[in-house]
Amino acid sequence: LADFADEEFAPVAVARWEEQRLAALESRAEARLELGEHGDLVAELGEQVAAHPYRERLRAAHMRALHRAGRAGEALDSFQELRRALADELGLEPGQELVALQRAILSGDPAEDAPAPPPRPIRPATNLPAPVTELIGRDLAVREIREALAAGRLVTLIGPGGVGKTSVALAVARSLAATYAEGAWLVDLTTWDGLGDPAELVLSVLSIPDAPGDPGQARERLAAALRDRRLLLVLDNCEHVVAPVAELVGALLPAVPELRVLATSREPLRLRGEIRLELPPLDVPATDDPARLADSPAVRLFLARAGLPPDPGTVAGVAEVCRRLDGIPLALELAATRAPALGVPELAARLRVPGDRFGLLGAGPRDAPARQRTLAAVIDWSWRLLTEAEQTVLRRLAVHAGGCTLASAEAVCRGGAISGGEVLDLVTGLVDRSLVARGEGPRFRLLESVAAYCLDELGRSGEEAALRRRHADHYLALAEEAAPRLRGPGQREWLGRLDAETANLRAALETFRREADPVAALRLTSALAWYWFLRGRFGEAWRALGAALAVPGDAPAALRAEAETWHTGLAIRLDRAGPERVAPALDGFPESDRAGRARAAWFLAASTIDFGDEKATVTLLDQALEAFLADGDRWGEAAVLSTRAMLAHLHGDREALERDTRRSAALFGELGDDWGVLQARDWLIGLADLTGDRAEAARLAEDDLRVAEELGLWSDVAGRLAWLAWVRVQDGDPLRALAHAEQARTLSAELGQRTGKVFAAIGLAFAARRAGRLDLAEEHLRELLAEARRQQRAGDGDPPYLSMVLVELGLLACQRGDRDAALSWHRQGFDAYRALGSSYGLGWAL
Repeated sequence: LADFADEEFAPVAVARWEEQRLAALESRAEARLELGEHGDLVAELGEQVAAHPYRERLRAAHMRALHRAGRAGEALDSFQELRRALADELGLEPGQELVALQRAILSGDPAEDAPAPPPRPIRPATNLPAPVTELIGRDLAVREIREALAAGRLVTLIGPGGVGKTSVALAVARSLAATYAEGAWLVDLTTWDGLGDPAELVLSVLSIPDAPGDPGQARERLAAALRDRRLLLVLDNCEHVVAPVAELVGALLPAVPELRVLATSREPLRLRGEIRLELPPLDVPATDDPARLADSPAVRLFLARAGLPPDPGTVAGVAEVCRRLDGIPLALELAATRAPALGVPELAARLRVPGDRFGLLGAGPRDAPARQRTLAAVIDWSWRLLTEAEQTVLRRLAVHAGGCTLASAEAVCRGGAISGGEVLDLVTGLVDRSLVARGEGPRFRLLESVAAYCLDELGRSGEEAALRRRHADHYLALAEEAAPRLRGPGQREWLGRLDAETANLRAALETFRREADPVAALRLTSALAWYWFLRGRFGEAWRALGAALAVPGDAPAALRAEAETWHTGLAIRLDRAGPERVAPALDGFPESDRAGRARAAWFLAASTIDFGDEKATVTLLDQALEAFLADGDRWGEAAVLSTRAMLAHLHGDREALERDTRRSAALFGELGDDWGVLQARDWLIGLADLTGDRAEAARLAEDDLRVAEELGLWSDVAGRLAWLAWVRVQDGDPLRALAHAEQARTLSAELGQRTGKVFAAIGLAFAARRAGRLDLAEEHLRELLAEARRQQRAGDGDPPYLSMVLVELGLLACQRGDRDAALSWHRQGFDAYRALGSSYGLGWAL
């Protein structure tokens, strides 16, 4: 109203609007204070307070921002400034709310402390790929699917091959991912051969490694892991495995109340409550109007992919092409690659020729499968336009599972008339023809229907068996190249490379099993064992090693012994075996293989350290360390010292703890092994905790948490969260401790990490008691006690945390006023401490 400042109505309106603006500013400042943004507010509100010195609500927000930013003196000065101004100019005193705020700041009232930061996200919220091209003509379909997902829990998108079901489903999932607490996740079923349980694939996609228990109960483990989660699961390309997928979905939906499933398939899952939506081909209007044609989805898609302008002459020919191709998006995209070379008129003319392979797209037998009526004809037509060399490379690419790198394509696809140097040009040409898709990073993959067509061609070529063996040998070499690099500066890179090749590595193992080659199978699984261990996929590793060991035939004793060691150690960690399996596993090593036996002794010692037989553990560690020092194996020396530091922590031996953990961290640091540094620093945190330096313990844990998250080492993420919870308990910050401990416990349970789950549960129980949530504290303390008693009954010794738990139960009883129960629990705790013979828990027992 600047132009009307002199009008009578303007000052009233301006004053009203200015009051509303200031009230909104104050409300916003209070909301930002609740979000912990006090640091940014100090300067912003200072200017406003100077401009409006008598607004007490505004000044209160500024005082809170100053106080929470560590400037309490300035906050109190601001109050005195207002008091003087009110007294001198108006003869008034500040209001009661502002006076109460001043008193709270003076007394250090914790209610005026800054809010705790929100919990850190501990894993990505989605694995949905970013869109590469614009989704054209599917706005209505996306809206209908979103509405269907709001109305029901299972939506199946059906339609013929190549119609774009995956693209539409991904667009829907991207638009909804933020509305689900656990995000939206894509499970691509094209890489699954239908053997086993599809729940295993879903567990892998969600990064939920196996928990202890029956390895055959993947479906129950998945349901248990998802029971309290709210997420959208996109099951893509179900048609070739529709029966087992339908069984899985039928079991999950009743067990996971907040789960939504969006499936794509060429046939429905036929489950109760299923909402079926058919995705039709893109529409081409029956008109000659160029404007209407240019606006139709099919024509717009073709023009966009061919890079052609929408001029009237071009649009008419494109519309004819689109009609003859039934508006099927993949068919249009394949045809669009030919438009620059042939031109639209020539392309349309070829489609008019009777008997042309493209013409069969809309004229196939009505009782034939949809793929044969539509997409197979498109692929067949494209196939026949390729040179012999292009056909050879395309069918050989189909042997890969889940895509491949260029290096893998060159290694597997060369041979005969195709040299390794030619593969790049041939693959590039196939990408240009939309027969090979470029995936994330330097990877290539075949579209589903193209891969199926090419596998048929591979079978007819007579070279399938040789190609599958060449593929398996290539990925065996990759795994063996990766194995030593996972213990050095290339760890992060090679973890990522093996992650990307998971499907190919599984296919390689299946080839060796099918050919009954135990040597290759054992070499592959032994090479991958450390990768599986780092990723926390203990169950997968245990099963793969078991399968390799079961392949009949002769294999070198050292190779079989190495696999047996991995298999035994993993079985112990998964609670499928006990320490009694250690000696037989070690006995399998030949005397000449000192290095292999030393690595095995360390791994088995680290696997059995929680079973209470400290003497046996120390013996194994001493044997391993002696061999490592003799051989100059610095990685092995660092690993033993890190494990030995854990024993020193249990005994409260600060000198040994500091010596071993610092030496271990230094060695791992020199080797560039990030995982190893994390293991050693774990006990530097323990050392800081023992010496009472909680600030250092928290700093180490927070730094390591970031590293573990970047590496995707989720067991270490859980461990650092548990340490942070423990430190916050001792710092007198039980609410933050509860948040950290709950995250640590949830993640440890998903990973099947018994030790991590126990550590997190201790922090959770101790924090809950200090926060006044006594029932929650008792619940977790009794769970810990039950786990300890179970270990005792199994003859696995007394867990070191038992005395702490018993004494904490006594403190809980004392807090409730039950003196007799408190004394009883304390006596049991002290007895447990004496039985353990360790200083771990001594302070609690006393």
